[in-house]
Amino acid sequence: MSSLQTSLLILGASGDLSKRLLLPGLATLLDVKEDWEVQLVGAGVEDLSHDDWKQLVHDAFADAQGSKNEEDEGAHAEAPLSERLQAVVDASTYRKADVTDQDDLRALLDACDHDPAIYFALPPAVTEKSCAQLAHLDLPPHTRLALEKPFGTDAASAEHLNDLLHSFVPEERIHRVDHFLGRSTVLNLIGLRFANRIIEPLLSSQHVERVDIVYDETLGLEGRARYYDKAGALTDMIQSHLLQVMAVVAMEAPASIDADDLRTQKELVLRAVRPWGGDVVASGKRARYTAGTVGDRELPSYVDEDGVDPSLGTETLAQLTLEIANWRWAGVPFTLRSGKALAKQRREILITFKESPHVPVGLTGVAHPDRLRIWIAPDEMQLELNVNGPGDPYTIDHTSLDTTFNPGRLSAYGEVLAGVLEGDATLSVRGDSAVQGWKVVEPYLQAWRSGETPLDDYAAGSEGPEAWDNIDG
Repeated sequence: MSSLQTSLLILGASGDLSKRLLLPGLATLLDVKEDWEVQLVGAGVEDLSHDDWKQLVHDAFADAQGSKNEEDEGAHAEAPLSERLQAVVDASTYRKADVTDQDDLRALLDACDHDPAIYFALPPAVTEKSCAQLAHLDLPPHTRLALEKPFGTDAASAEHLNDLLHSFVPEERIHRVDHFLGRSTVLNLIGLRFANRIIEPLLSSQHVERVDIVYDETLGLEGRARYYDKAGALTDMIQSHLLQVMAVVAMEAPASIDADDLRTQKELVLRAVRPWGGDVVASGKRARYTAGTVGDRELPSYVDEDGVDPSLGTETLAQLTLEIANWRWAGVPFTLRSGKALAKQRREILITFKESPHVPVGLTGVAHPDRLRIWIAPDEMQLELNVNGPGDPYTIDHTSLDTTFNPGRLSAYGEVLAGVLEGDATLSVRGDSAVQGWKVVEPYLQAWRSGETPLDDYAAGSEGPEAWDNIDG
């Protein structure tokens, strides 16, 4: 008898999110959870035959299975699926459906052999319409809902969506997906901070000068204008992903890693967040890339990308400096930055410690502060320290201690799906935190829309606007 029996119902199953992330994530999960019985049901507006659907699932599973094989990179996609994965493909079904229609939704639920986990791989507006219809149906007793970001478009709409969801499903069965929380590095932060006595006592305003959380990409728009041009870097990355990472970095120790304990500590951090110095204009920066070269790629100016409306003034680089106004962190600036078409990919948490209060007379060469650097990808950590130099022992040198985190057996979406399917909300965003994330960024969004904060330019392939004090890498 399997330890878990469930149906995964993907609405929007033939879309890019499903093919590129969800289905490969499911493959990595099934490879680990060998005793789980998961029925896969897909639905969408596309008119796919059963054979076409099975081929789509097969190809996504094959990519995930092949990516594990580092010795045969050329032919991995053509290798036959494992017997277990092939069985899931063979048993999977697809139905063409209007996911905002009650009758079609009822038919999809009837096609599920077990209590379903419904994954909305849909645009937010369609997801909300679908949920409004589900509210009128008799759902199986342990139905779970999984919703992708953005969760609402502001605090008021997020609260409205929470009220809608809570009208027919309890909070513990609602999974607001943030795949960043499924990354092994972020999960490892909990172990790094709370399973040792070396790092944790240093993480406070007594010892920390500043904290920077950076997610710079070399990619440009890559055909995402339909979504991105109405969102921008602040909404796309900082409002959700980076605020959640910051909450894990800054939170107090939870009593356990159960969903209630962990998510309560994160929420307490978000409630304490304020603009640095109380000045929204001075603490928030935005910019947009112009034409340039990234590596060997020539990128046009953002305003010339297909599907972009220049009049929207959408930023492709956003940077906020915040304060967590509580006992532990008061007075420490937390800078969150994310942008596109930059010189190099950079995904890291950088904790800079205060300088030593006194360096004995006679020691020279102290030029750098101690720093703890945690890469979100790849999964590595580096502690930079001042030590006696290799030549003159009276001259201080800067060196580093490096380690590699356990990468885990699941992809980010594999971790997300594991929580959704077994009803563990630990890695999902709680409803009040989704609202609070909007409350943090709304003052900046208002200042940007009103033109109070200038929209700077930077050339694609550069490190950002020349006038900015770019975060030291």
